[in-house]
Amino acid sequence: MRHPDDDLQPPPSPGASASGAFAPGAQTRDDRWLSALLTTAFVVLLAGALLRYVLKHGDSDRLPWIVGLSVVLAVVQVAGQARPGSRRAGRVRLAVVVACWVVVVLLAPSFAWCAVPLIHTALRLLPTRSAVALVTALATLVVLAELRLADGFDPNHLLLPPVVAALATGVFVYLTRETTRRQHLIDDLVRTRRELAATERREGTLAERQRLSREVHDSLAQGLSSQNMLLQAADRQWDTDPQAARTHLRTAASIAAHGLTEARRLVHDLAPADLAEGAGLAQALATLAARESRDGLTVRFHAEGPDTHLPDQAASALLRTAQGALANVREHSGARTAALTLTCLDDTVALDVADDGRGFPAPERGGARDPLGGPAPLSDPDPLSRPDALRGHGLPAIRARLRQLGGTLTIESTPGEGAVLTATIPLTPATPPAP
Repeated sequence: MRHPDDDLQPPPSPGASASGAFAPGAQTRDDRWLSALLTTAFVVLLAGALLRYVLKHGDSDRLPWIVGLSVVLAVVQVAGQARPGSRRAGRVRLAVVVACWVVVVLLAPSFAWCAVPLIHTALRLLPTRSAVALVTALATLVVLAELRLADGFDPNHLLLPPVVAALATGVFVYLTRETTRRQHLIDDLVRTRRELAATERREGTLAERQRLSREVHDSLAQGLSSQNMLLQAADRQWDTDPQAARTHLRTAASIAAHGLTEARRLVHDLAPADLAEGAGLAQALATLAARESRDGLTVRFHAEGPDTHLPDQAASALLRTAQGALANVREHSGARTAALTLTCLDDTVALDVADDGRGFPAPERGGARDPLGGPAPLSDPDPLSRPDALRGHGLPAIRARLRQLGGTLTIESTPGEGAVLTATIPLTPATPPAP
């Protein structure tokens, strides 16, 4: 069972101990440096205590035992520094060293201060409660050893070892807890960064899907819709008016060829086919107007202002807007004429799509608004409010595309008198409005 005090233990991987003998796991550069320093300190204290004992008690019968135990302690320490091993192996070495040290201290109290490196080792390798218990026992033994060495009673011999042990333990526990809190904070930051990256990827994927849906709607879907209408008309007139039926078939074939070009361009770089050969927006709109002038609908194009080279994104957005608007005119308005007007100013480009069709239906309740939510002299042009809202994708797609470039969409319409759609894009950098 995991002890609750294990939460205060540092991660095992860096595991440097007071002596290299107890450093478990893979060590960092600083861990190895600290381990080597503490091992050196332990060996120096051990050598100093042994030299003192030899100088003062060279003829003692205990000398062979003390020398032998000192050699064992030094060998275990140095061997542990060379091969740290696992945490379990470190605890076994700690038990061996403590046992040997206790025997040495009982034989020669001058070895008592070798306990200082052992305190750090115990704090590193044991759960906090077990480490505190061992540190208390070590400090008590040091006090008894100091009192044995003293000629008389000295308060420092009684107070100094517990104070040193308490300070070492308190500082170690504080630093361990602080390290744990910082590690938790780092983990939270890393997790938050990963979640943010995942969220950005999801939003990017969603935005790309929406963009692709608009591109497909404004190119392939509209062509397929026109082909469907033409093929239905050809089927109805196949027996009664073969010439008109063949005309519809040729027109459908022309639209299919253009749709194929659009599909290839979408696969290549999602640019409109009419702009792919380097033609400007005005030329592309004129080509679109000529292509859409059929089946009782006449589309005219007019350009105003200087012939400005527009950014690729703005030109593509306005051409897609014209395609979507004309598709809506042909399918819903019943208009006989439509007009495309491109107006280029110094800092703005605008496209007007006007028709003489039936306009938008009258609202069921008062209050007119445009697709962007502002007031306008039209009944309710937003397809999302119409009965066939599930089919409508044109105006929402146009609105979303323009908003990405900081543009606006307005519609003016009166039932029975046609409609005018105006798309405006700034040519200077602008912050797109919040959706």
